[in-house]
Amino acid sequence: MFDIVTIGSATQDIFIESDFGKIQELRDKFSSYSMLCFEYGAKIEIDQLAYDIGGGAVNTGVNFANLGFKTAPIIKLGHDLNSNAIFQRLEEKNIDKSLVLQTNDYKTGFSVILTSFEGDRTVLAHRGANSNLKLDEMPWDSIKNSKWIYIAPLSGDSNLVLDKIAEFAEENGVSMAFNPGTTQIKRGIEDLKKVICTAEALVMNKSEAARITGINETCIESSTPDETEKKTCYVDVDKMLYELKAYGPKVVVITDGSKGVYCFDGEKIYFAPPFPAKVVSTLGAGDAFSSTFVGGLIRYNWNIEKSIQIASINAAQIIQNFGAQSGLKTFSELEEILSQNPDYKVSIKSKHLV
Repeated sequence: MFDIVTIGSATQDIFIESDFGKIQELRDKFSSYSMLCFEYGAKIEIDQLAYDIGGGAVNTGVNFANLGFKTAPIIKLGHDLNSNAIFQRLEEKNIDKSLVLQTNDYKTGFSVILTSFEGDRTVLAHRGANSNLKLDEMPWDSIKNSKWIYIAPLSGDSNLVLDKIAEFAEENGVSMAFNPGTTQIKRGIEDLKKVICTAEALVMNKSEAARITGINETCIESSTPDETEKKTCYVDVDKMLYELKAYGPKVVVITDGSKGVYCFDGEKIYFAPPFPAKVVSTLGAGDAFSSTFVGGLIRYNWNIEKSIQIASINAAQIIQNFGAQSGLKTFSELEEILSQNPDYKVSIKSKHLV
């Protein structure tokens, strides 16, 4: 029996950092975007280059294993050099490889991560075999005999296995955590409601929550004492939490990058600021947070406050390094860091005060 089975993608990643990338801000009445730009036709100098293994199922699997859980990922690879590197990483991290699928029809997933001078990133992703998980390939007995499944973002045709896996887990008493990706978000909340209602933990970032709920940034224009116009914009995260919780997950988490994280269990709304860290690359921080949070719920008997704290600390370790798995801590190490930072607190408010 596995403690946790992760389901999602696996990739070979190349990290590229260049200080010559420019950030262009684009805004309209309803939204804002930031573009990472390079001069067209130019030869751009690279400041740092690194190789690593990534993908939602592998990143979270490595973290769960590092936290002491018996873990196995359901991923699909090609028969190529990149698949060999992924198998080697699983071996190094003491992760069971028995549920890994391989195909001759697709190449192993591959990503190029462009990191800006601010530490944020743009990812060029080739999904490859990640987009081709099929229902008739699923190791149903292994899923049935697991305590938890963690469903990471599923791309392409792999999205078609989502509903059946969630239904199967519920029927067999397997707890489920769900971290939807772009493909799932595009389906809309009504189409996803049968999956969401079975989740013990639903985790997504604020932009994903905005897209799936339709709750976007609200801007208010006002005049300052010198009669210039001032625009104040905000997003009603509490409203997002309420709407998502109404579909039935036990707990909803919305991450907001450098602004912190929000959580709602139906009775209380929790907020934690980001744990202080020097940003090198943000890739993998979301996977580290969500898997540590789920691991915390298991270890600390659903102590949401402590789970948020240690998850934020572990995510902070990731963003200080290149690589989506570099710097991950064990529970004892996370508890030690937390004890050394007594001022790092979670604020809690009752839903009746919202």
